[in-house]
Amino acid sequence: MAALELYSKFARVWIPDTTEVWRSAELTKDYKPGDPVLHLQLEDETGFEYKLDPKSIVLPPLRNPDILVGENDLTALSYLHEPAVLHNLRVRFTDSKLIYTYCGIILVAINPYESLSIYGSDIISAYSGQNMGDMDPHIFAVSEEAYKQMARDEKNQSIIVSGESGAGKTVSAKYAMRYFATVSGSSAEARVEEKVLASSPIMEAIGNAKTTRNDNSSRFGKYIEIGFDRNHHIIGANMRTYLLEKSRVVFQASEERNYHIFYQLCACAHLPEFEPLKLGSADDFPYTNQGRSPIIEGVNDLKEMEATRKAFSLLGITEAHQMGLFQILSAILHLGNVEVKERGSSSCGISVSLFCDLTEVSYESMAHWLCHKKLKTATEILNKPVTRLEATNGRDALAKHIYAKLFSWIVSQVNKALSTSSKPHSFIGVLDIYGFETFEVNSFEQFCINYANEKLQQQFNMHVFKLEQEEYMKEQIPWTLIDFYDNQPCINLIEAKMGLLDLLDEECTMPKGSDDSWAQKLYNTHLKKSSHFEKPRMSNKAFIILHFADKVEYQCDGFLEKNKDTVNEEQINVLKASKFDLLVELFQDEETPAAPSSTAPPGRAKLGRSTQSFREHKKSVGLQFRNSLHLLMDTLNATTPHYVRCIKPNDVKAPFMLDPHRAVQQLRACGVLETIRISSAGFPSRWTYQEFFSRYRVLMRQKDFLSDRKLTCQSVLERLVQNKDKYQFGKTKIFFRAGQVAYLEKLRADKLRAACINIQKTIRCWLARKKYLRIRQATITLQKYTRGHQARCLCKTLRRTRATVIFQKYTRMWAARRQFLRQRTAAVLIQRLLRGYTARLEYKRRKALLIQRWVRGFLARWRFRRIKRAVVYLQCCVRRMLARRELKKLKIEARSVEHYKKLNFGMENKIMQLQRKLDEQMVAELNEKNTLLKSEKDEMNRLIQEQEQQIKEKSESIHQEAPEHLQAQLNEERFRYQNLLTEHLKLEERYADLRSEKEALSKHDHNRADSGFSSSQSESIHSSVLTGSEVSSLEREDAGQMAADVSLLLKLQRRVAELEKEKMDLQSEMDTKEEQLELEQTKVRTIIRQELESDNKKLKKDLQELRQSLSKGSGSKLASPGGQAYNVLLEQLNSTTEELEMRKEEVLILRSQLVNHEAFKHKVMCKLFLQSFDIPFDGELWMAYESLKETNRILVSQLQTQGQTHEKEVEGLRAELLQLRAELDQQQQMLSNSLELPHDARIQASLQHEISRLTQQNMDLLEQMGKQDKIIRKLKKHLKTYMKKFGEAEGVHIEQSSPENMVGESGRTVSIVRKERDFQGMLEYRREDESKLFKILITELKPRGVAVNLVTGLPAYILFMCLRHADYASDDQRVSTLLNSSINTIKNVLKKRGDFETISFWLANTCRFLHCLRQYSGEEAYAKHNTPRQNEHCLTNFDLSEYRQVLSDLAIQIYQQLIRVIENILHPKIAPAMLEQETIQGVMGVKPTGMRKRTPSFNEEGSHSLESILKQLDVFYYTLLQHGNDTEVVRQVIKQQFYVICSVTLNNLLLRKDMCSWSKGLQIRYYYLWILLQIKKKSQDDAEAICTMCTALTTEQIVKILRLYTPVNEFEERVSISFIKSVQTLLKDRKESSQLLMDAKIIFPVTFPFNPSPVALETIQIPSSLNLSFLTRV
Repeated sequence: MAALELYSKFARVWIPDTTEVWRSAELTKDYKPGDPVLHLQLEDETGFEYKLDPKSIVLPPLRNPDILVGENDLTALSYLHEPAVLHNLRVRFTDSKLIYTYCGIILVAINPYESLSIYGSDIISAYSGQNMGDMDPHIFAVSEEAYKQMARDEKNQSIIVSGESGAGKTVSAKYAMRYFATVSGSSAEARVEEKVLASSPIMEAIGNAKTTRNDNSSRFGKYIEIGFDRNHHIIGANMRTYLLEKSRVVFQASEERNYHIFYQLCACAHLPEFEPLKLGSADDFPYTNQGRSPIIEGVNDLKEMEATRKAFSLLGITEAHQMGLFQILSAILHLGNVEVKERGSSSCGISVSLFCDLTEVSYESMAHWLCHKKLKTATEILNKPVTRLEATNGRDALAKHIYAKLFSWIVSQVNKALSTSSKPHSFIGVLDIYGFETFEVNSFEQFCINYANEKLQQQFNMHVFKLEQEEYMKEQIPWTLIDFYDNQPCINLIEAKMGLLDLLDEECTMPKGSDDSWAQKLYNTHLKKSSHFEKPRMSNKAFIILHFADKVEYQCDGFLEKNKDTVNEEQINVLKASKFDLLVELFQDEETPAAPSSTAPPGRAKLGRSTQSFREHKKSVGLQFRNSLHLLMDTLNATTPHYVRCIKPNDVKAPFMLDPHRAVQQLRACGVLETIRISSAGFPSRWTYQEFFSRYRVLMRQKDFLSDRKLTCQSVLERLVQNKDKYQFGKTKIFFRAGQVAYLEKLRADKLRAACINIQKTIRCWLARKKYLRIRQATITLQKYTRGHQARCLCKTLRRTRATVIFQKYTRMWAARRQFLRQRTAAVLIQRLLRGYTARLEYKRRKALLIQRWVRGFLARWRFRRIKRAVVYLQCCVRRMLARRELKKLKIEARSVEHYKKLNFGMENKIMQLQRKLDEQMVAELNEKNTLLKSEKDEMNRLIQEQEQQIKEKSESIHQEAPEHLQAQLNEERFRYQNLLTEHLKLEERYADLRSEKEALSKHDHNRADSGFSSSQSESIHSSVLTGSEVSSLEREDAGQMAADVSLLLKLQRRVAELEKEKMDLQSEMDTKEEQLELEQTKVRTIIRQELESDNKKLKKDLQELRQSLSKGSGSKLASPGGQAYNVLLEQLNSTTEELEMRKEEVLILRSQLVNHEAFKHKVMCKLFLQSFDIPFDGELWMAYESLKETNRILVSQLQTQGQTHEKEVEGLRAELLQLRAELDQQQQMLSNSLELPHDARIQASLQHEISRLTQQNMDLLEQMGKQDKIIRKLKKHLKTYMKKFGEAEGVHIEQSSPENMVGESGRTVSIVRKERDFQGMLEYRREDESKLFKILITELKPRGVAVNLVTGLPAYILFMCLRHADYASDDQRVSTLLNSSINTIKNVLKKRGDFETISFWLANTCRFLHCLRQYSGEEAYAKHNTPRQNEHCLTNFDLSEYRQVLSDLAIQIYQQLIRVIENILHPKIAPAMLEQETIQGVMGVKPTGMRKRTPSFNEEGSHSLESILKQLDVFYYTLLQHGNDTEVVRQVIKQQFYVICSVTLNNLLLRKDMCSWSKGLQIRYYYLWILLQIKKKSQDDAEAICTMCTALTTEQIVKILRLYTPVNEFEERVSISFIKSVQTLLKDRKESSQLLMDAKIIFPVTFPFNPSPVALETIQIPSSLNLSFLTRV
């Protein structure tokens, strides 16, 4: 496709802009060749016409599709040009907060001016071992690539970090060195990485200063070589420095400072040790107050001084040397305070007392040579006075020279601290050097810096060109020369013969050389002869050089002076004559010419000056810098370079703000755009055939698909792109020219857009038809209900009409009836009035007759009553007389005996009736009281139950809270304890490694000896054996470690004991409260009983009073006391009372029998009832009562026994019923399942079920048979004992037996039965077979064969059975040897064979051995789980609780080793399977990846998939179960496995921008419902939904994923900055860790719950395949 066809409507382009450098716009009209303007629309929707040059017709650069914006690699962009690079960096830096970006082989690092949490140890672990393109760009990725290439190719590497001041070069170099120190794993003794990092504060103090662009600008370059041995471990380092800016010591520009060390000294002036230095404020010294900015905001010079001194001490520089350094630095400051006064036209006066005191030199000599200089002629030497200006310049030159010497001495001391005795096998160099600089006034320093950058840029261009050529040749693509910028002419202008440096050195040797004459020489030599040299129009003291980055104008003033760097030799001689040793050491002569990085050897030199040293000192600065630069380039050319370009985003140091002008300027200067230009000149876009097929398969037709994907891609590409020059087919890749990927993306987007339109059309048609059908159905329904409503209305009208007619009918009827009734009532009224009138007339006529009748009747009745009263009076008088006669007769009869008897008989009946009434009344009252007491008892019981429930709930809550708290503390202590065990294991492994290394060295030394075989053998044996002191020291170390472990164990035991004590206190408190409640209940019962007794006494008293009153009444009325009748009556009463009492006794006995059969609670009531009568209780009655109670107790106990037996029988029947129900349910389930199966499968299932049922029955029968065998053996044993006793008794009485019996006994036939041996579950072995036992059972045992063929945990059982025999024999030495040797042998086996099966096997056996020690320890907590036979096998003589703790520690170590092995196996598979594998084909699209290729996301042969991880997890699970590991341990292992998978997956997702997309979210959702990548990310509701659902992620992780979210297709949208800020606002109150990545290396605390073994020890059989015939069963 032609380039002009891309400029169509809606295409986006970049146009130049003065504010933003480049601005985006969109075409509103297609461009046609010949159009003078482009019709554009800016982003603010304003129109714009872009005028084209009619001659060149240069169109504005096209903009990349949105899906390519924000790529990790700039070379992945389809259009490679400056605006695309700038826009991609701005999107990544400001929007995604990503500071690193690849540009081919360059890592572009932008200074964020903010601390980021992306440099921790977890990030280092994540990048370790990864390919450079697999993870997001990072300085650690470049470091890992360099480290990997060094280890793989055995070639030295170098990392070149460059950039201008304030871009972050020093920090990047520091993090690279930290990565090497962490990954390489240097030895703990050397601590080289700590020393290298400790050198940073020192170098920053003496080499960094504040400038207008950076508060901590490095004013020198350094190259650090980190040496590695053959095992790729750091063994040493070396530092070389370049071009220290010495002029800063004596001069600083405005708003700048001198080196930090001077201000740190001034800040410490008040300290006592610094008082002899006579320091003061920084404003008091001209060398520190010229910039008028002595303070840096946020920096405390006093604390920085403390860090500097601490770093000095760490590097081995003593306090004396430190104070000497500070003394020299103070002398430099005081030298700046020296005032030069004019004495004449050519002489000066000077005062240098403080300087001389601090340097300990002669005052007269120094003052003389500061004001004079020595001139040499052919015949004599003259001393010539100098002018004031010359003296001032000489003073400053001396100060700069002293500081340079001090700087070199400190660097030499740092190198001495970092050096190593052995020669490094390889090294990685880190170059931290100044970038290209251009200021308003550029001098000699900027000239040297830019010269160095020209050399580095040339090396960079050649390296990039070489890589491009290798890539083309590798893919067999025709190589055409690419025109790239070659800056060799510019370099020749500077360093070639008659170049700038040569002319400068020549001018310096001239007697009257000056800057002006040098400038004229430059004009005469290079002006108009070199295209890179120009002369400014308005100046004759400057020149312009066209560097690769920009034009730079240099001012010639000061070039000669700075190049000469002249110092009066006599002043140096005065310093050499000093009594200050350190000062003399600084100026000691060197034997060979040294580069700026060379260090002076220690020792004091002679005061004289050699000729060679003089020539070396006469070398110019430019010549020295050129030599050191050539040496550096030779070093870099001998290594594989890696480039890091640091960019300073803005000059105001604002975080994450990019200034386009400053960024473009630095991109041009650091070579990034040149890399883009070289790449875009050829075929910048490169796709593998599989990536092209996966991405653009939507553009293929059915007939395009061929068996070979390479041919498929070729045919499709030839059809889509007609111009074959736009692409090339390589062996494994397709190469595209710039813009072709964008064209293919446009075709893909158009195809997808057309497909989306088709899908939308179909869906909208379906939605419209669905809507139409819904409306039609609604219309029909509406019509139906409308018609029904109308029909109901008509019906209602008809009903109302009919009702109205009926209503009218009845209304008219009612009116007519009302009229009729009114008329009838009127007629009746008239009739009534007429009849009344007639009646009243008749009544008046009869009234007189009625009065006469009533008067006559009254008179007759009055006469009759008077006659009746007279008759009655006469009758009364007669009857009174007759009654008096009859009364006399009755009185006589009353005195007779018969009458008394009749009277007494009636009285007895009345007494009985009265007694019965009293009994009934008492029973009723007692029943009422009993009912009341029962109700009160129920109430009290209810209260007691409530209180008990409250106490129980409180105790349960206490018991629930206390174990939870104890469990949390126990888990924490267990976690700490296991960490200590891990460290202990590491120390043991370290000790073993050192010991093996020592043995290896000893053997190596022995092999080199010339002695004979026997002597060498003895020497090797001697060298391999430790001496007594070494053994004792090792034992002390082990004892110390064991003591630490035991102390920790005792602390845990004490803690558990305290918690048990608290639990017992709570239990006792609860029991006390229950007893108090019982006492209160007893008191209440006692009070009620006393009240009943008082009521009973009151009733007795009332009865006695009643009897007394009866006796008194009878005596007074019937007879007088003492009379015969009275006595007879008393006798009869007494006899009747006795008979009554006998009847009462019988009744009471019967009642007591009835009461005894009731509950015990009525016992008191019965006693009160008996006491309610005044009946004397004799002894026999009480004994009868007690016997009845005893009988009642026996009956109750028998009844309870029968109830318990009945309950047991019922429980057994219920268990059988449940079992039968379960079997019935199982049968029904099997029947229902079998009915669903076909006929053959049904038969097979029924057979299988029948086999399993018979197998289960067989197992039950075998178990019953085993129990019967045990019973039989037990009975046989008892029978033998009884027979033995019987035999002894028979032997005593054998003489008394008769001969007949003897004959009968001898005639009996006796069968001989083989005696069955009863084993005790012990194994015996000889002491000399102990090593053989461990060798066969542990060292040579193969887990696979044992796990398949033998009993699980067999080695543990065998070891424990041997231990039981040692315990049985009370052999403490054998017990100790057996346990210690077993533990040590297991450790050695796991160290030699660290595979998963071996570790799993010995984890299971170690746990089983530990469980056996617990199970057979005899402790109650463990013994309750044993059978009686197993309790007989408990250990009897030794307490092995301490060894149980040691075995538990060993199990923890094995578990941790198992987890590490699982991590090592799973770690390489997790990211490819969980993230890179395309489970849902066609969903993920492969985007361009640029030069840094990542691991492909499609399936390849040998790549890991989700199925491979599942298979591996199945292998782990079944292996653990096969070896007999406990279920709880297996559960903890599975938990740890899933944690590793989740943490590694999340960490990779957080560090891989290409994985944060919607399609990847769909794939992850397919795995385990990850929704953060698929949820909408626009509104505030979406932000709240994210915060609500993503509770497992931290705030930093959520924000990181949102920032990394990358669209794969054009239909996706990026996450806006406002949305991310709203999410951060909602999550700001979360309290969580600030760590970005999950710690995938963490191991959860493990527990080993007690799991008793059901296996009986005496039943274990040792297979003959183990060859353990020397073990004897006991």
